[in-house]
Amino acid sequence: MSEPLAERLRPRSLDDYIGQRHLVGEGAVLRQMIESGRIPSFILWGPPGVGKTTLAQIIANRLDVPFHTLSAVTSGVKDVRDVIERAQKERFFNQPSPILFIDEIHRFSKSQQDSLLGAVEKGTVTLIGATTENPSFEVIRPLLSRCQLYVLKSLEKDDLLQLLNRALKEDIYLRERQIELKESGAILRYSGGDARKLLNILELVVESAPDGSPVEITDALVEERLQQNPLAYDKDGEMHYDIISAFIKSIRGSDPDAALYWMARMIEGGEDPQFIARRLVISAAEDIGLANPNALLLANAAFDAVMKIGWPEGRIPLAEAAVYLATSPKSNSAYLGIDAALGLVRQTGNQPVPLPLRNAPTKLMKDLGYHDGYKYAHDYPGNFVEQQYMPDALKNERLWHAQHSPSEEKLYQQMLRCWGKRFEK
Repeated sequence: MSEPLAERLRPRSLDDYIGQRHLVGEGAVLRQMIESGRIPSFILWGPPGVGKTTLAQIIANRLDVPFHTLSAVTSGVKDVRDVIERAQKERFFNQPSPILFIDEIHRFSKSQQDSLLGAVEKGTVTLIGATTENPSFEVIRPLLSRCQLYVLKSLEKDDLLQLLNRALKEDIYLRERQIELKESGAILRYSGGDARKLLNILELVVESAPDGSPVEITDALVEERLQQNPLAYDKDGEMHYDIISAFIKSIRGSDPDAALYWMARMIEGGEDPQFIARRLVISAAEDIGLANPNALLLANAAFDAVMKIGWPEGRIPLAEAAVYLATSPKSNSAYLGIDAALGLVRQTGNQPVPLPLRNAPTKLMKDLGYHDGYKYAHDYPGNFVEQQYMPDALKNERLWHAQHSPSEEKLYQQMLRCWGKRFEK
């Protein structure tokens, strides 16, 4: 039995695929594209063990096209170019492009990602990338813009139970054993929504029993075999997301002790320091914002310091930033403002730019009234003159609302001096 259980049970078709019904269930977007026989390049983003690699292989089998795999950990630019060259030779007129699957694409350097651009744009290969990290941080914008993004979710309890029962009934080795699943709480908890981890635990528990003897799976047996705390931090599992959530909420709630505690849990668990630093930068902008603009500067400085000095000293600037953010006054007015603006844009569409605000680099544009009537603010007392900057249809809309922290109060008073009643709403 050389092949692991997770590999033996890897689905070969969408009908055997468990979970991700929002993508591959009947009528779902990805299933429809697969059944049509043509798919765009796309990136699968989700936690480990939810079927990213399996889904890519199923697609390649269904489309009956060459399937190439690269690991971002072991492949360089030369490997990428070699695969693209092979794919060019494999292409046939009016046939789907060969698939290039890149696992952990977030680990590809900028130069490696740049080397993919031309092939993806021309359709030489159909790129399927898999990542556990937010692609907007880790994938270069030109490549991201050429790919669809699909988010995969941790498997739910019913999915995991279905997988357990399938393993016990269908695996050629397990079905020969007398195995009874009496309790499933511990094995589900340890797996953290990760199918691979679930099957690895099941295999470990069964293999630890004497050959030929019945196996009664209970919570106590699972915990005894794993010999670990079920609440231990797991940077690849569900606890990863729970602890970073507790960390951010502690900063938002102005509790520096709790912020330091949850940071320590992440550090002890082997979390990527860049991940912690990145979350601090986001928190500084989202939760502290205009109440203390220095918070974003300090969070960025902590990020730079960690990149330069690494572990273990990197914990110190991270801790400094976490405490500073937690003890700072809070405001999310900028965060709410941009979300309100995005909502307004989606609701009202492409409103025309008022003529005085338009650029007029040519005589024709000037003749059409572009830029005509624009008032240059610096020519007026206090560097301000009242004029309309919003589109005509939206001229009375308000998007930013001050939250009156000491720092933000100064900004609000400045707006009152400039705009008067408009900002009294």
